[in-house]
Amino acid sequence: MHELLAIFRSLTKNLDQFTIDHGNATYAILMAIVFVETGFVIMPFLPGDSLLFAAGAVASRGFLSAPLLALGLIAAAVIGDTVNYHIGKAIGPRVMKSEQSRWFNKKHLVKTHKFFEKYGPKTIVLARFVPIVRTFAPFVAGAGAMNYRTFIVYNVVGAVAWVTLMLGSGYLLGQIPFVKERFELIVIGIVVLSVMPMVVEWWRARGAKTEESPSA
Repeated sequence: MHELLAIFRSLTKNLDQFTIDHGNATYAILMAIVFVETGFVIMPFLPGDSLLFAAGAVASRGFLSAPLLALGLIAAAVIGDTVNYHIGKAIGPRVMKSEQSRWFNKKHLVKTHKFFEKYGPKTIVLARFVPIVRTFAPFVAGAGAMNYRTFIVYNVVGAVAWVTLMLGSGYLLGQIPFVKERFELIVIGIVVLSVMPMVVEWWRARGAKTEESPSA
């Protein structure tokens, strides 16, 4: 836990120093993190929203180029989802049918499938703003929920919206004294807000099960 917290801080609160230490390689590192988080269904725990916000804040202080960063992260997000889609197309049907999987959390797959049932193709865009679902959505799409042409359109739209909003928010707010003084708390707040849709869905599902269960 201590090591994970140290990594988290180095990629958020201390991203300024991280950028100074690694120079232009920071672009590749950030792109790699976004690519892996969106491209590999077994890596949903990597930072997403908070990392983009922190990167935007660093760019606002002149350590990184905001346009170059935005283009690189959008490309990484699009490519990541595309790779995940094809992985889902290749092994998704088998994974979805199996009761247990060594590498995949079946509950997350089921939840994501329900997102598709509720929101249709828009899931690819909406999922960008929901941790865990963001990683599983393209996999489920590839497993049969969406044809590729439709997927790629929503993939690009979602990537542009996600990176622009989160990176732009960090860029615009990063220089405000209140934000700078409480940066780590604000980043944690972003994480909490981003998982709220999942909490709401869980609470609704829990309430529905309670209503359906027979009274004693």
